Amino acid sequence: MVKYAVICASNQNRSMEAHYVLSKHGFNVSSYGTGSMVRLPGPAIDKPNIYPFGTPYDRVYQELKQRDPQLYTQNGLLSMLDRNRKVKDAPQRWHEAHEVYDVIITCEERCFDAVVEDLSNRGQGYNASTHVLNVEIKDNHDDALQGGKAILQLVEMIEAATDVDAEIGGIIDSFSSKNPKFPLLHTVAYF
Repeated sequence: MVKYAVICASNQNRSMEAHYVLSKHGFNVSSYGTGSMVRLPGPAIDKPNIYPFGTPYDRVYQELKQRDPQLYTQNGLLSMLDRNRKVKDAPQRWHEAHEVYDVIITCEERCFDAVVEDLSNRGQGYNASTHVLNVEIKDNHDDALQGGKAILQLVEMIEAATDVDAEIGGIIDSFSSKNPKFPLLHTVAYF
């Protein structure tokens, strides 16, 4: 079974929507963030809610619900956190992950760059290749929903391949023609 990782900056919105959709369809998937801290919208643009990775989604949900239930219901944070706590316990940071994945899908170019750089810094102790793909998704609830469906399509194409390494170019072309809203980047990296 192919092992997937989906990654965004804070392991909250885009990667968690993809994690939710892929796990619902029976795929072996984990999710991560590449940021130094988890950043969520706050009462003002210059006042974000900041948490360390590993802070349980449920705890953040309860805190924000108590702090300003109207604001965090209106901006969709409470429903997002509610979904997240049903998928896994807490956001995880990519740089602290020790698993090997066959396919890594990032949701933003800077996350793609961070993953590729981290993999090259780790060395190639397992001599295992991985396809790193970036599906560029804007960080808002609507685009995350659409992006989750697009990532499901991409994963279904990968699963249908007999030889992913040989067929990846065709998969990328096919995905790109069906999903022009979500530009794709690809590289092969090693664990």
